Amino acid sequence: MRTAAKKKKHSWVLMLAAWAALSSGAATASAAGPAGGEWDFRVLLDDSPIGEHRFALATTGNERKLVSEARFAVKLLGVTVYRYQHTATEMWHGDCLRRLTSKTDDDGTPEKVSAEPVGDNALAVVTPKGRQSVDGCVMSFAYWNPAIRTQDKLLNAQSGKIEPVQISKAGSGMVDVRGQQVAATRWRIATDAQPIDVWYSQQGDWLGLDSTVSGNRKLSYRLK
Repeated sequence: MRTAAKKKKHSWVLMLAAWAALSSGAATASAAGPAGGEWDFRVLLDDSPIGEHRFALATTGNERKLVSEARFAVKLLGVTVYRYQHTATEMWHGDCLRRLTSKTDDDGTPEKVSAEPVGDNALAVVTPKGRQSVDGCVMSFAYWNPAIRTQDKLLNAQSGKIEPVQISKAGSGMVDVRGQQVAATRWRIATDAQPIDVWYSQQGDWLGLDSTVSGNRKLSYRLK
């Protein structure tokens, strides 16, 4: 059973590598993103709960600190076949990521990423595999920030790779938010792996996301 589970193991980073915050009072997103708050998401696999992902954002002037923690456990016939733990801290100046530290245990496979500024217009990203310098204003998969919608590449905070993306508006629908159906707009982030559908309220607040992972299974985030 363990061998079969390994074959189906999926790298969850594209759903996890964006850190965000939304207060219980529904912080409003502006052109520079929300000022601060908290998100507390239930994480579902095929509509069954597998864990949670929590986010907290604090802002001082034009500086932001984003902290997140995720814990998943996927079970089959009562036996845990997959575990995931992830913690990260991001420091932002406006819409630009300036520092990052992340640590991940992907079902027994450890990963670490750090990033720090190089001069005024570059970010050095360090992983156990090496170091790279990325020029310009770098963003991670920051679903909380409306500026993400204009990007054509994003930093994968679990692997440290720069991922090419295409982001576009993809319709509307209803999303469950704390037991109530809320009208929402869907934005699609197309990646080399699989698309991620991110849901926002009419006021621009991040409400959740959906994506298809290996085995054609649906991974979802919904606010608690």
